[in-house]
Amino acid sequence: MGISEQLKKEFTTFTFVLIAVAIVLNIAVGQLVSLLKLPIFLDSIGTVLVGVLAGPWAGGLTGLLTNLIWGVITSPVAAAFAPVAMVIGITAGLCARYGLFRTWWLALLSGVIITVFNAVVAVPIRLYMFGGITGSGADFVTAYMLALGRDLFGSVVVTVFTANLLDKVVTALLAWGVVKALPGRTTARFPGAQSVTS
Repeated sequence: MGISEQLKKEFTTFTFVLIAVAIVLNIAVGQLVSLLKLPIFLDSIGTVLVGVLAGPWAGGLTGLLTNLIWGVITSPVAAAFAPVAMVIGITAGLCARYGLFRTWWLALLSGVIITVFNAVVAVPIRLYMFGGITGSGADFVTAYMLALGRDLFGSVVVTVFTANLLDKVVTALLAWGVVKALPGRTTARFPGAQSVTS
């Protein structure tokens, strides 16, 4: 299947509605977690859900738009991490396409895979745009590592990986649970759902 056919299959009317709902969900949950200064983010639940149900391109678009909109509304830091959010959606969609959301333990594995790709993109942004500190609850880990005498690069790598590992595993499991709970007539409207529900 070519790229244009794949895009037509992913971007249905139902997909665009799902993307809109997912963006609101991402921003609302992410803002709440940010206000509470929790050491995880939970701002990509909608992105992963779209990636799983509609496919990697729709998931990537959801993540990208979430962070760009969030950046305009309240948090310029979120806009800087738009490429990271896009990678999360694409990776979740690809994991689902290859059957890695069929069971809870495969969803857990997907969370680990998403974390790895997330870290590859997030570490340079966190280091070179923000000097390692972004104002999130995860900064505690960076400060702790620096206090132990670690260098900034190593501290940021540890921070990004550890904070995101828990976050993305929880996010992937939540997305898996939501998809499994949806009625068949709903999941049938989305191209990626059969790789999860079958």
